[in-house]
Amino acid sequence: MSAELRGYLKRQIIDHGPLDVGAFMAIALGHPRYGYYMGRDPLGRGGDFTTAPEISQMFGELIGVWCADTWAKLGSPERFLLVECGPGRGTLMADAMRATKKVPGFHAAARLALVEISPALREAQANRLSLYQPDWLAQVNDIGPDGPVLLVANEFLDALPVRQFVKTARGWGERRVGLNGGGFAFGLGPAPSGLTGLLPEAARDAEEGSVFEVSPARSHFARDVARRLAKSGGAALFIDYGYERRAAGDTLQAVYRHDYCGVLDHIGDADLSAHVDFEALAEAASKEGVLVAGPVSQGDFLQSLGIKVRAQALAENASERQKGDIASALQRLTGKDAMGGLFRAMAIYAGDPLHLSGF
Repeated sequence: MSAELRGYLKRQIIDHGPLDVGAFMAIALGHPRYGYYMGRDPLGRGGDFTTAPEISQMFGELIGVWCADTWAKLGSPERFLLVECGPGRGTLMADAMRATKKVPGFHAAARLALVEISPALREAQANRLSLYQPDWLAQVNDIGPDGPVLLVANEFLDALPVRQFVKTARGWGERRVGLNGGGFAFGLGPAPSGLTGLLPEAARDAEEGSVFEVSPARSHFARDVARRLAKSGGAALFIDYGYERRAAGDTLQAVYRHDYCGVLDHIGDADLSAHVDFEALAEAASKEGVLVAGPVSQGDFLQSLGIKVRAQALAENASERQKGDIASALQRLTGKDAMGGLFRAMAIYAGDPLHLSGF
C-alpha cells in the first residue's frame, strides 16, 4: 500500500468522517499524486490486468472497422474528432488506425484526441501514436465544441466510482470506508436524503441485506457525451463488463498482480472496478436526445464485425504456435464463458435512426 495515499485517506476520514465508496474509489485511483493510475503502467504481465487490445490485434482492428463504417454512415464528414477514453498504452488506437489506413478519406478527416489522466500512460501513448499527432484531454468535457465526434471507451466506465447502498431492517444505509485501529474497514452510514432518486425501481422490493450500486459519475459521463453528440453529431461506442438490466449485487472488486484481492488490501497498488449498469447508462444518454444501440454481448458484437474471418486470415501465414495463440485469443474475446459473455457493447448516436454495425 502506498504510505502517502494511506496517510492522505486517514486524514480525510479523521477530518471529514468515513468516505462513501465512490469517494474512496476516486481518491485511490485518481489522486493527482498518489493515485493508482498516476505513476504506473498497470497493463500486461508486469502490471495488474490485461485488456482486450493487449490480448490480440484483432480487437483494435475491428474497433477501427466499426469507426470507419460508422463515419461513412454519418455521411463521411470532412472533419471529425476521433476520441478514445482511457487509451491504455495506445494499443487499441494503433491497431484501429492501421486497419483503416486504406479507407478513403478517413485518416485525412480524423483528428485524434485521447482522454487520459495518467502521465505514465500518456508517455506510452505518445510513443505508439506519434504518427497521428494526438491531443490529450483530462476529461470528456474538454472535447472541443466544433464538428462531429466518434468516441470509443473500452474498459473505461468500470473504473468510474460507484456508491453502494445496503437494505437493512431500518431501511437503506450507505456503505462507507472508515478507520479500524491502524487500518481501514467498511462500515455502514446513513443514506443521503433523496436516495429514492438514485436507486433503481428494482430496489423497491429489495430484501434485507441487498446491495445496490449506483454511479452518478457514469451517468454524468454518459450525459456529457450524449450532449456533445446531440450538438454536433457523431457516435460513441462503450465496451465494458457489466449487465444489461439493473439488479442487486456487490460487484466492487480489486485486482493486484492479476489476482483478485480484498478491496482494502492493497490500496493504491491494486486496480479497483465495478460492473457497469448499461441500463442506467442508456437512460442517462437518452435524456439528452440521442439514440441507443444495444447493449449486446462483446462476443456477438465482434462476431458480427467479422472477427472469425480476421482470425482465419491471420492464421493462414502463421506458425503452429501462432495459430494456437490466435485461436486462444478468439476464444477469450468471444467465448460465452469468457470476455465474450461477460462484456457488453453499446453505442449512442445523434441524428436519424441508423443500423450501426455490430448491433
